[in-house]
Amino acid sequence: MSAIVDLVLGVVTSIGGFVEVGSISTSAQAGSEFGFQLLWAVAAATVMLAMLAEMSGRLAAVGKQSVAGAVRERFGIHFQAVPLVAELIIDVLLLTAEIGGVAIAVKLLTGIAFQWWLLPIGVVVWLVLWVSGFAVVEYGIGLLGLVTLAFIVAAWKLGPDVSDLAKGLVPTMADHDMTRYAFLAVSILGATVSPYLVNFYSSGTIEEKMKEQELWVNRVTSYAGISFGGVVAMGVLVTSAMVLEPRSILVNSYEQATLMFVPTFGRWAVALFAFSLGIGCLGAALEITLNAGYLLAQVFGWEWGANKPRRDEARFTTAFTFILVLALAIGLIGFDPLKLTMICVALTVVIMPLIVLPFLVLMNDSRYVKGHTSGPIGNGFLAALTILAGLLALVVVPLEILGG
Repeated sequence: MSAIVDLVLGVVTSIGGFVEVGSISTSAQAGSEFGFQLLWAVAAATVMLAMLAEMSGRLAAVGKQSVAGAVRERFGIHFQAVPLVAELIIDVLLLTAEIGGVAIAVKLLTGIAFQWWLLPIGVVVWLVLWVSGFAVVEYGIGLLGLVTLAFIVAAWKLGPDVSDLAKGLVPTMADHDMTRYAFLAVSILGATVSPYLVNFYSSGTIEEKMKEQELWVNRVTSYAGISFGGVVAMGVLVTSAMVLEPRSILVNSYEQATLMFVPTFGRWAVALFAFSLGIGCLGAALEITLNAGYLLAQVFGWEWGANKPRRDEARFTTAFTFILVLALAIGLIGFDPLKLTMICVALTVVIMPLIVLPFLVLMNDSRYVKGHTSGPIGNGFLAALTILAGLLALVVVPLEILGG
């Protein structure tokens, strides 16, 4: 029965980490500039993340190792040093953007400049992590994240043509500004297949003490749950395409993005968008902060776990506290959260080969997954994704310069 409960909660609350500042901003920009044409990018990125999440959960359930811990053990600290530093840099910048997203949501509700809310929000994030276990972070905030279903409701009420949606799921050439189109396609991938999500998922599987016999729960949760989040991201794109593109409104700020809710929700548009953005970003901020602690503890062999008393794992607590303080310091210097988000997703694409390649080895090593090694489909996917990630890493910086 507990496995069924975990399955239902895992699927329903997956939105909490999926729909956040990166997915909202990239999907909203894609819809406002290219209509339904980039729906295929959201769908492809969702499938990629679901497959990586399933593999990381399988690794954790069978081998009792997180992705970071297994990479450290299998390849050594010298190999992991570069991806570790790169992922921590991205986590800090992305955490800054997520906290900024929450602050902008509060600004939309109060009219007070978002910079004044950064520090209070940081304190809230730290207090939640200090007093709460993993279930509160994952399921509690995830349930609140169901407010983002408003994007699906808005898209449905606007009544898009089904044949047009189907065409958007098929990759095509852009009818204008091919460079910008390519940049947004790559950015959607970077916003969706974020390194922190993969390690956080495996760490959460260990926190929940999933057994090898419950791999079916992991499989259903990863595919159904992440697909659920992907549909919400598609709702953002479709709503933006239906409302903003015909009016030639480009999403250069979150204030402009709120306009996509006006035709459906009227006077509640700003409040509903603010809650959707704020709760989605708060959930991601909690996950990124906690994952930074996981990452450092797992690499250096410290005690870790959100369900353990903080005084018993001082280095783990210090690690996630330091990352949070560093992100707040960057935020207080002054930044544009939307621009910072787009930089983060581009950097994610740059380091993606270093994140994906170890999976190809780990998922075929019986010391970590026993008899649950990847078959031809899984290995083919990882090989193709590694090559694709390498190619995208070469082009994302020029695309950022020319089309960002």
